[in-house]
Amino acid sequence: MKLIIATIKPFKLEEVREALTEIGVGGMMVTEIKGFGSQSGHTEIYRGAEYAVNFVPKIKLEIVVGAAMADQVIETLCTAAKTGKIGDGKIFVLDVQQAVRVRTGETNENAL
Repeated sequence: MKLIIATIKPFKLEEVREALTEIGVGGMMVTEIKGFGSQSGHTEIYRGAEYAVNFVPKIKLEIVVGAAMADQVIETLCTAAKTGKIGDGKIFVLDVQQAVRVRTGETNENAL
């Protein structure tokens, strides 16, 4: 099993969710986060004064899928989340040793 962690732009969340649902992803965890990378923040003007915004709002998705499905999920994320502009996000893939569904006790891929 693989844990796929993706950061995307907030306005892309629904489009990404729909694309992942279409390929059979049964669930994901979504967290609102702030961060910076190449984008390095930006400046905004509030009541006539200019402020540096060092952390940019992002959405973090955490998706656990079988290893055979991981490449398809990554490709779908790249396609659905891409705007072609700086700050589109990143994807990280980690191995998952074990998964357990609390309600039924099912384990590993059966728990997904």
